[in-house]
Amino acid sequence: MTESVYKFIELVGTSTESWEKAAAVAVKLASKTLHNLRIAEVKELDMHIEDGKIAVYRAKIKISFKIEAAD
Repeated sequence: MTESVYKFIELVGTSTESWEKAAAVAVKLASKTLHNLRIAEVKELDMHIEDGKIAVYRAKIKISFKIEAAD
């Protein structure tokens, strides 16, 4: 079995539509600069409220990616 190392980071995605879309936005953007993404875990959901209405859904996610060996 090959040995592996993974790193975890936390991100906050936002959307005016839903928490699901907010989480998806965070993963999509992370995938543009990080490689070997493995797991995303939703840690916290909240909303920004303006004038008594939901303005923005926010999803805090913890995402992991595999560290590549330099060989």
